Amino acid sequence: MKKFFIVGLAVLFGTVLFMGLQPTDTQAKTTYVTIGTGGVTGVYYPTGGAIGKIVNKKRKQYNLRVTVESTGGSVFNVNAVMAGDLEFGIVQSDRQYQAINGIKDWKDKGKQKDLRAICSFHPESVVLIAGDDTGIKSLMDLKGKHVNIGNPGSGQRGNSTDVMKACGIDWNKDLRAEGIKAAESAKMLQDGRIDAFFYTVGHPNGSIKEATSGKRKVHFVPIEGACVDKLIAKWPFYAKASIPIKFYPMASNKADVPTFAVKATFVTSAKV
Repeated sequence: MKKFFIVGLAVLFGTVLFMGLQPTDTQAKTTYVTIGTGGVTGVYYPTGGAIGKIVNKKRKQYNLRVTVESTGGSVFNVNAVMAGDLEFGIVQSDRQYQAINGIKDWKDKGKQKDLRAICSFHPESVVLIAGDDTGIKSLMDLKGKHVNIGNPGSGQRGNSTDVMKACGIDWNKDLRAEGIKAAESAKMLQDGRIDAFFYTVGHPNGSIKEATSGKRKVHFVPIEGACVDKLIAKWPFYAKASIPIKFYPMASNKADVPTFAVKATFVTSAKV
């Protein structure tokens, strides 16, 4: 099913490009476009790569060539698309909403009126994973712990701070917060350099598999409760979700883990 979806998306993508970027007689025969994705261990990068591979097989028909760039994530992709540095980007639906409405990271820049959505991809659940030896069984147990909340501008940074704020946790004061990229989190957790980390991602994910397959036993922490329900009710881009434990047999959990999620969306600019 996933393969058919990617193929269908690639056909749609090629059609959009053919209609919107068809070169004139005075232009070069081939138009080059770039898709901004995310870290190489996430899902965005291989998704963009799959689209590019399929479209490039028909580059002579479409007169275009797609390249894929690993980036810092959603905020970077929105800003790069708006600046004309990228033609397309994969972005979390919450970040898309915030950019269009000129809030959060776009409070000073204002509404990104030229941002356009092409389609949405897979759901992305907000993952909180912790070492079994940390005593972290719930979100509130993060107080006093060493936690990676995500690098600035990443989707997980926004989601983790959203849910902690909703549940009365001040990440600046109540925990030892790290702001590193998700790709580094698994090794740091296994090495004992952090107690837990957040990651907003689709499943299965290689980095999460790495985190759950080492010598240090780890588990997924449920993100649930009245405060989470209020957060979901407040924002239209959040929805309840669960982490499918079948993909991570080495984790200590025995059943799917409740959390909340956003969706990955494919965006461009009205000027493209």
